[in-house]
Amino acid sequence: MITRRPAALLASLGIIAIGVFFVALVSGSADIGVSEMLETLRGHHSNPVFATVIDLRLSRALTAFAIGGLLAVAGVLMQVLLRNPLAEPYILGTSGGAAVAALLAMILGFGRLVVDFAAFGGAMAATLLVFSIAHGTGSWAPAKLLLTGVVLAAGFSAATTLLLALSPDSNLRGMLFWLMGDLSYALQPGRSLILLVVLTASSMLLARQLNVLSRGELQAAILGLPVIQFRYLVFAAASLATALSVTTVGVIGFIGLVVPHLIRLAAGSDHRIVVPASALAGGCLLLVADTLSRTVLAPRQLPVGALTAAIGVPLFLILMSRTRATR
Repeated sequence: MITRRPAALLASLGIIAIGVFFVALVSGSADIGVSEMLETLRGHHSNPVFATVIDLRLSRALTAFAIGGLLAVAGVLMQVLLRNPLAEPYILGTSGGAAVAALLAMILGFGRLVVDFAAFGGAMAATLLVFSIAHGTGSWAPAKLLLTGVVLAAGFSAATTLLLALSPDSNLRGMLFWLMGDLSYALQPGRSLILLVVLTASSMLLARQLNVLSRGELQAAILGLPVIQFRYLVFAAASLATALSVTTVGVIGFIGLVVPHLIRLAAGSDHRIVVPASALAGGCLLLVADTLSRTVLAPRQLPVGALTAAIGVPLFLILMSRTRATR
């Protein structure tokens, strides 16, 4: 049973999402009024702004919302695995592993399908590497897992720099923008939206198990949860979400860190609420960042990953200061 406060939070996030989508559709270098936008959304295909609103802005907005939601849900799952609110795909090296594998596939000239599989394999390999190294002494201490992830993330960052240095100059600018987050060509939101819906619904169905695992492996085992199998299922889901995000828009950080932390402060730790609220809030955050990236210096576009960091870092610092003040 969802209490009144979490229900109000979900309703508020839904209203915010609608408002953010509205702003995204009317914002841009092309001057399109509200009446023209609404006329286009009603299905007037003869409207001259149809291509701009539907084919460009709406597709890009849906992609941004889906990827933001995926990154936030992946952050929630990573934090359950490590029982640490600082865990997220960017910090743990999952995004870095996906980026290195995808860049390598691009440099070798492979097509989109191979790049996607390479990114998923890189994300899975990075996560497995973190857990295998941290488990070397037979313990699963969350602090050790987090430290291992941070070190491997730095290593993947160095590998990415090396690959960029070896890349042809003609491809360098595009790769740099992709690594910093670029939604300029992310105009096919279908698979991202499908994965977001499936992952969010599945996580909500498994919310009880996530709640138990977040309290510790021993308690989860006592209550009959198959810890090892469930752990692999969780990090496979988080790796898949991260890999799809990286191949679609590049490496974007802080969403998986800031959003779940904010939701837990507002609504507690019940994953029946944390998962859908994080999906909505993460989607809104990335959509706001993308709208700013293409309007602040229009027609020039800024890398959206830089804006998510610019929004996420001060927001996280404010949240942390308020948390300490209430203790």
